Amino acid sequence: MNLFRLFGGVSLAALCVVAVAGCGGDDVPSDAVAKVGDTVVTKQAFDRWYASAAQGQRQQGGPPVAPDPPRYEKCVAAVKQQQPKGADAPKDSDLKKQCKQGYEQLKQQVMQFLIQSQWVQQEAEQQGVKVSDAEVRRLFEDQKKQAFPKEKDYRKFLRTSGSSEQDILFRVKLDALQTKLTQKIQKDQGKVTDEDVEEYYEKSKERFAQPERRDLNVVLTKTKAKAEQAKKELGTGADFKAVSKQFSIDQASKAQGGKLPGVTQGQQEKALDDAVFKAEKGNVEGPVKTQFGWYVFEVTKVTPKQQQSLEQSKETIRGLVKSEREQKALQDFIEDFREEFKDKTKCRDGFVIAECSNAPEESTDTGPASGGAPGAPQQGAPTPQGAPPPQGAAPPPQAAPAPQGAKPAPQAPPAAP
Repeated sequence: MNLFRLFGGVSLAALCVVAVAGCGGDDVPSDAVAKVGDTVVTKQAFDRWYASAAQGQRQQGGPPVAPDPPRYEKCVAAVKQQQPKGADAPKDSDLKKQCKQGYEQLKQQVMQFLIQSQWVQQEAEQQGVKVSDAEVRRLFEDQKKQAFPKEKDYRKFLRTSGSSEQDILFRVKLDALQTKLTQKIQKDQGKVTDEDVEEYYEKSKERFAQPERRDLNVVLTKTKAKAEQAKKELGTGADFKAVSKQFSIDQASKAQGGKLPGVTQGQQEKALDDAVFKAEKGNVEGPVKTQFGWYVFEVTKVTPKQQQSLEQSKETIRGLVKSEREQKALQDFIEDFREEFKDKTKCRDGFVIAECSNAPEESTDTGPASGGAPGAPQQGAPTPQGAPPPQGAAPPPQAAPAPQGAKPAPQAPPAAP
């Protein structure tokens, strides 16, 4: 978990007004921005989370005030004050455009967070997946220690970031729910029989073969004349180590006494590759011209191609089959999950994003609702929850940009491909 992100972004202070269940009807109420099933996301909640997200963005050099639609007067005035003295003053219309762009970006991030947090929680409820307050607290304390070794740094972060401890606990809870959902989805995919293993081996034998490898002694020179001189020295009994040291311009092999071990066919430039795999062991060959210069070489060892047996490959194959089945189960779940929850999500005009069922068709190719690994970062979008999600987790809410002040914790495993 990347705590630099987890300990940032929008606040949970308005969580009590994010969801109001059982309102009835298909339309989004006038005081709401979206509705997921019977759960309403209120405009009050959006405003609160938006303000917190804007505060976090300011700490990263964003606009000094939250963009204030529709006139953006405060934002324009604040940006104008930031202009360097003596510089040509930008037009108010250009500044307004800049503020509007900032608002649209923040609005999208906050809407994704609010909607997708509902998706995760509702899916968890449907599947009977729960996480206790004690579990959340334990995970929080572990992550807090990584991000803030000193308590005073954590307290300072809370004072300046616009976040509260409840914000962070909420994000930890979502992360834990995703982990448990993933575990449940993939629970029965680890049963791989011997017949499964044998079938995989027969279809993919080439994956368990080691190609022929050749160990070489080499000397690389800039000119053909130098290469011929080096070959002559070798012909009089000088060893490759001494000749390499005297003539070679290849610092890597020169440092190893001219040795170039474990060469497989296709690794080297074609002219050298062809010569190496036609050469007899123990013969000094060359000069061979390449784009790097002229090679003189000797094959010192030939390791024949080897095929791993079924028995040798069994455990590797068992793991591969298990992993493939887990990914297949996950991808099947993702398709149904996204379709189900997008169909349940309706957004108010002016707040429509890709996750909404009433989004324009051309908008559905962006954002997490359009595909990709669940919880995987989208191009141009902030990392969901600000951290790499648990492997194969259900789509998490998008976090707004995190404020400065938290020390990055070690990265969690990346999302499954």
